[in-house]
Amino acid sequence: MWNSVNEQISQAMHFDFKHTFKRQLQSPNSDKYFELRDENHRFFVKVAHLSDLERLECESFNLKLLTQESLFMIPDCIATGCNIEFSFIVLEWLELDKLPHSNWHTMGEHLATLHQKHTQAMFGFDHDNFLGPTVQPNRWHKKWDVFFAEERIGWQLQLLQEKGIELVDQDMFIAFIKDTLHGHNVEPSLLHGDFWRRNMGFIQAVPSLYDPACYYGDRECDIAMSELFAPLPDAFYTAYNQQYPLQNGYEQRKLIYQLYPILNHANIFSGHYLTEAKQQIDLLLK
Repeated sequence: MWNSVNEQISQAMHFDFKHTFKRQLQSPNSDKYFELRDENHRFFVKVAHLSDLERLECESFNLKLLTQESLFMIPDCIATGCNIEFSFIVLEWLELDKLPHSNWHTMGEHLATLHQKHTQAMFGFDHDNFLGPTVQPNRWHKKWDVFFAEERIGWQLQLLQEKGIELVDQDMFIAFIKDTLHGHNVEPSLLHGDFWRRNMGFIQAVPSLYDPACYYGDRECDIAMSELFAPLPDAFYTAYNQQYPLQNGYEQRKLIYQLYPILNHANIFSGHYLTEAKQQIDLLLK
């Protein structure tokens, strides 16, 4: 496989690359991460099963889009490829700052700047992509309530149902989500889509993002995601709201938006995430 990786890097960079050093890095999931370098060049390589090539190609597309549209430091995608067994993506090596940062206000400002661009009239994306390993459908919709109820919550409930798990009556709950979001006035923003602490960092104090799951939707989804697993420092939220204040009712909608990643975790990991998803649904229906 590494010959294939070297060849792809060589073609993309227009010089003959053959790694002289390879080190496996810690990974939070089933993908394998590597540092690859020769005397003068250094790359980050993510390796997955051959069947995951489409997911890695989506990641490449999303990174390029965020590079074009945002102020964040985004790693350049050097190449994607595969052999008969594995798929891989090669990214520019960005050395994340190891010390805690106080520059969270800039992270908030950069996200607000991204969200303030409203270049699309509809909700969705040009193609489906992935939230983690899960396919994320992105059919275009005129109405946000329909998009989120069907393409996000309904999709996750359907995946659970196909595994024999029914947390709630699907049709009833989809209708409930539509009704709850119906009066919310939304302009489509480009979202990172998986905006939480593990997918961000700083490069010499400059905010950086990676592992996106982009689509055009309600900006509050990124904010809600950031508050779910490991809330960011107050400076982030203060800076964001100073530049692009959240609308009234966000605290209620946040519970709906956070249900989507919770359901996704339930689909991937089962266990206590199924209990958490059921509790979130019951809380919403009270």
